[in-house]
Amino acid sequence: MNAQNSIDTGSLHGMDRSNRYAAGAALRAEVPLDQHAEVPRESDRPDPVDLLAKQDANRVPELVPIRHGRMSATPFTFFRGAAGVMASDLSREPDSGLRVQLCGDAHLSNFGLFNGPDRRLVFDLNDFDETLPGPFEWDLKRLASSVTVAGRNNGLKAAGIKAATGAAVSGYREVLADISHQDPLSIHYYRIEMDAVIEGTHGKNLGQVEKATRKALGRTSLRAFDKLTETIDGKRRIVDDPPRVFHFDVADEDEQQVDDFFRAYLSTLPLNRRELLERYDLVDLAAKVVGVGSVGTRCLIVLLETGDGEPLFLQFKEATTSVLETYLGASRFAEAGERVVQGQRLMQATGDVFLGWARFTSPRRDRPVDFYFRQLWDGKGSLVVEEMGEKLLGRYAHMCGATLALAHARSGDAASIQGYLGDDDTFDHAIIEFASAYADITERDHAAHLAAIAAGRVDAESDV
Repeated sequence: MNAQNSIDTGSLHGMDRSNRYAAGAALRAEVPLDQHAEVPRESDRPDPVDLLAKQDANRVPELVPIRHGRMSATPFTFFRGAAGVMASDLSREPDSGLRVQLCGDAHLSNFGLFNGPDRRLVFDLNDFDETLPGPFEWDLKRLASSVTVAGRNNGLKAAGIKAATGAAVSGYREVLADISHQDPLSIHYYRIEMDAVIEGTHGKNLGQVEKATRKALGRTSLRAFDKLTETIDGKRRIVDDPPRVFHFDVADEDEQQVDDFFRAYLSTLPLNRRELLERYDLVDLAAKVVGVGSVGTRCLIVLLETGDGEPLFLQFKEATTSVLETYLGASRFAEAGERVVQGQRLMQATGDVFLGWARFTSPRRDRPVDFYFRQLWDGKGSLVVEEMGEKLLGRYAHMCGATLALAHARSGDAASIQGYLGDDDTFDHAIIEFASAYADITERDHAAHLAAIAAGRVDAESDV
C-alpha cells in the first residue's frame, strides 16, 4: 500500500518550513500512522530461504556455506543477513511517500565508530551496501526490529525490550524535530563525536563504551600491519589464514586489468587525496571474509607501502545490486560501487578520505565486477550488541535512532517527515508493535533456515 501523493524532496526547495511541515502532515490522510504497525501475512510472503538462495547465485560458491553458517547461529545473526527478506516484506506494507537516501540495512550492528578526516572518533552509520532512495520508514522499521530481535536474543524482559525499541524511534523523532529548525548547512556539518557519548554515559555502561572506544582507537594501519602481515624473503606479505584470509593467483593476462582497475579507482578521488595515495606502492593483495550478509561477495585487502616501508591498508568490497532495487527501482548509477559511495557520502556526516569505486573487467570473466574502496580498520569499531543489558541497549538504540535521523535529514526533508510523524508518540507505538510482530517473523524464518540446513537444502559451515 503506497501513498499516492509521495513527496519528491526537490519539489520542496524554496518552500518555508511551515508549508513543508503541512505537506508531510497531509500524507497522514493517505497512510495513517497506525498502519505502520502492520506486517505482511505469511500467505503473502515468499519463502525466505528461496530469497536467500537467489542472493547466493552470484556469490563465490566456496564461501556461501560460511554465510549460512554465520546466519544460522541465532535469530539476530539471521536478521543481520536477511536484508533482502525484509525488503520484500516492507514492499508489501504501507509507504509514507516521504523519500530519503536509505541505508537499506540499518540494523544495530551497522552503526559504529570510525576516524573522521581530522582523526577524531565519530559515531555514525558505517555500512551502505544496500543504499538506495526510498521511504524513510524502511530504515527505521529495520532498526527498531533489530532492537527487538537483539533484546530477545539477549534474554531481556519484554518491558525492557519494548522500552529499548521505543528509544530508537523516539531518538529518531526527537532529533528530527530539533534539526527541522536548522538550516541545511548546519545539518550537513552536524556529527556525533565519541567524546560527547562517553561524557554522557555513566555507571557500568561506561566500561563497555570505553572498551569499544579503546579498541577502535587501536585499529590503525600500523596495527593491521603487525597483525595481518609477516616478513617473507625480506618482504612484507599478508599472512594466509584460510578460509578467512587467503591469496589467489592473478593470471598474467589480468595484470593490465588490475592496473587499469586501480587507476580507475584513483580517478574517483579528489586530486589532493589521489596524489596522497600515489605516494604508496601496492605490495600485496589477498581475499578476506567479512561480516554476515556480505560473506560470499568478493572482499579484498591491499597492503601498500611508501619507499620507507610505512604501511597503508585499503579494503575493496564487491558492490552488487541493492536488495531494495527489486522493489524501489534501479539505481541511477550505472556502477554499483558508485551507488554505495554516493549513498554513503549523502548520509554520513564525515567519511573515509579514500572512499572511491571502480569496475573490474577481464576477458576471463563472464561479467564485470563492481567494487568500492575504503581504508581497512582506521578506527572502525562497535559496541557488542550481544552483550548489552536493558539500560545500555536502550541508550544505544536511542543514539542509533538519532544518528539515522541526521542521515535522513541530509538527503530528505526533516520538516515534512516531522509533519507526517506529528507531535506525539503515535508513530512510536506503531513501530514498536511492528517490531514485535516482525521479531516473531524473524524467529520463524530462522527456524525455517535451520530446517533447510538440517534437510540438506542449504549448505552451512559453522564456527568460521
